[in-house]
Amino acid sequence: MEPRRTDRHLTLEDIEDLRHYERTRPEYRDRIIALKRLRRVSVGPLVTLVFENRETVRFQIQEMARVEKMASDEQIRAELDVYNPLIPAPGELSATLFVELTDEEALRRWLPQLVGIERAVELRIGASPGADVVRSTPEAAHDVQLTREDVTASVHYIRFALSPDQVDRFAAGPVTLAVALPAYDEAAELADDVREELLGDLRP
Repeated sequence: MEPRRTDRHLTLEDIEDLRHYERTRPEYRDRIIALKRLRRVSVGPLVTLVFENRETVRFQIQEMARVEKMASDEQIRAELDVYNPLIPAPGELSATLFVELTDEEALRRWLPQLVGIERAVELRIGASPGADVVRSTPEAAHDVQLTREDVTASVHYIRFALSPDQVDRFAAGPVTLAVALPAYDEAAELADDVREELLGDLRP
């Protein structure tokens, strides 16, 4: 599913120049760390999702520009083109999925078993039985590079599209985030403060 362009997307004017960013970075970084703490959900022992929004994506671009010492508008525009699709439109949630493995042997064992994970994440909205299930779809711009038939990547970019009724049910709760794969069947209920935070993405 191609993301819709919205007024949430970042422009050149939203990205600070390097000298100004260096002065404001410590406070801004602390604020983003606190924000990501609310937007990070672990599902079982191996999978973590970080739900992205305009601020988390802006931070990513600022940090890339800082590390790579990007000074030209053309360089920043290229980063905007890469990262703007990760900002969810109203009615959507967007997340970066991490397979939390660093050991080489564990990577060789698990990554083939997690093939298809980018389409196997579920939002289960409401109490079971009777929960609405919204399945993830991979972010189109990254899907070609990250999807393989025999082994998956350790990072994926995924999206959930909710109807207005599902957004209302999401607000009422409960909401469970799950991975439904034969080799990895895990679930975690969203805490109330996490669910309230993500409602800001879903609502206009």
